[in-house]
Amino acid sequence: MDTLVAGLPLWAFLLAAAVTLGAGFVKGAIGFAMPLILIAVLPSFMPAPVALATLILPVLATNAHQALRHGWAPAVAAAKTFWRLIAATVVGILITAPFVLVLPQQVMFLLLGAAVLFFAGLQLSGWAPDIPRRWRHPIEALTGFVGGLYGGISGVWGPPTIVYLLAAKVEKTEMVRVMSVLFAIGAVVLTVAHIRSGVLNAETAKLSAAMLVPAGIGMWLGYKAHDSMDPVRFKRWTLLLLALSALNLLRKGFFG
Repeated sequence: MDTLVAGLPLWAFLLAAAVTLGAGFVKGAIGFAMPLILIAVLPSFMPAPVALATLILPVLATNAHQALRHGWAPAVAAAKTFWRLIAATVVGILITAPFVLVLPQQVMFLLLGAAVLFFAGLQLSGWAPDIPRRWRHPIEALTGFVGGLYGGISGVWGPPTIVYLLAAKVEKTEMVRVMSVLFAIGAVVLTVAHIRSGVLNAETAKLSAAMLVPAGIGMWLGYKAHDSMDPVRFKRWTLLLLALSALNLLRKGFFG
């Protein structure tokens, strides 16, 4: 009989830890993609609800740490600067969340994945949009709202935010901070929702808490890569991961 660690066979626990470490590294270096990596890989060797529970605490902790990495003042300043983006995202989520069992999620995955892949492809080809300053605030609010509408029924609201921040040419450290503040707010909602749903329970919480260690080590290594990465490389890697995120959304749209 396999030795169980936090409810998993030892081999599965160690594999989950390795995947979480890798996802933490990407999160620390680029600022996003941890849930994408975990939810894409973990269900291949554990039940999907357990995989979802596993990522909850690492996602919450890493986003909170990344948002506050340079202290409360920069995080609050970022939230104040991009309050339209954050507020509009929350409003969008609240509007569509009650309809999660009614609206066709696969259609929303396809629409979002196609749009993000199109933008990432244009950017990787050398296209560089420039948002006029007078249009920045309305576009910021619209982007957040659209992302929130998608997020309420799909749980994915990051790509539109990243698209806007890239187009607005936000400096890489500030961009990661803004994303992390927004993602941390979403992670709090996710945690509370799945405590209520029972997905995060006394048993699965042990596994999720255990993954905090590899996630933290990965983040620490990722921070070192981020700090030494020039803006051009940062943008290129961000766009590549955006494209991968879009392909994953399209996969979920076509195949569920």
